Amino acid sequence: MPLYERRTYQVRVGQMPELTALYREKAWPVIQAAGLAKHCVGYFITDTGALHQLVHIWRFEDDAERRNFWEKLLGIDAFPLVEIRSLLVSQENQLMRGADWGPVV
Repeated sequence: MPLYERRTYQVRVGQMPELTALYREKAWPVIQAAGLAKHCVGYFITDTGALHQLVHIWRFEDDAERRNFWEKLLGIDAFPLVEIRSLLVSQENQLMRGADWGPVV
């Protein structure tokens, strides 16, 4: 059964436009060029509840594939990791498996 990783970034207040531009113009093109976009379920920006959050969900066949993915992505010099981190207050990662009933993407 696939493994999903939910990453929630708490963005500094007022910095969401800068972060989304950074993803649009730099981070996402690097992810696509590296052939890693196939793992992305989606990116989401919170609108209610805890605000100023960027949530992204990734799908992997297992933990080894997940670890290889992050090692590869974070090893690419063009990926703007330092710029992204400078806009965050905190980060939370959660690993999830689909329940054995109902739909799973």
